[in-house]
Amino acid sequence: MLLGGDGEHGCWCQAWRGRDEIARRTGEARPETLRRQMAAAPPPGFIAYLADTPVGWVGVGVRASTPRLMRSRTIPAVDDQPVWSIGCFRVRVGYRRRGVASALLAGVVEAAREAGAPGVEAYPIDPDGQRIDVGFGYVGLASMFDRAGFQRLVVTGARSAGLPRILVRRMFTSEG
Repeated sequence: MLLGGDGEHGCWCQAWRGRDEIARRTGEARPETLRRQMAAAPPPGFIAYLADTPVGWVGVGVRASTPRLMRSRTIPAVDDQPVWSIGCFRVRVGYRRRGVASALLAGVVEAAREAGAPGVEAYPIDPDGQRIDVGFGYVGLASMFDRAGFQRLVVTGARSAGLPRILVRRMFTSEG
């Protein structure tokens, strides 16, 4: 299982989407909320498959539609562009360090461009070559974004693995 455990347990990519507010308003469980969100544009995430096996997930959303990110005191908005924001990556055990997260990132960039989004941003860490616990790497590594053409804009006040998260962004032009 990529996102949850049994039933309601697990994040189901809801923490940054205002999950507590949704639950109070609708009474939905996390899996139900995610299923409903899958009909939205953009979808709440993308799944990578190897053959028929789901091996990775990337959570996305338009920044303005992610309440926790909009209220964040540690991850600033650099402007009011309706960029797609990447909140997390999840790669199945046994498939890590095989390019799954990079493939997911490339897929998000392509989907955002095709949907007419002005760009994509994320909030990874830069461990500077040091190994980190996988639980802290869910935000992505800055080097992966560097290779994908993202620019580092702001070192934020948010932290993962004791390291600052960096606001990175890739804007699109009419030339692609």
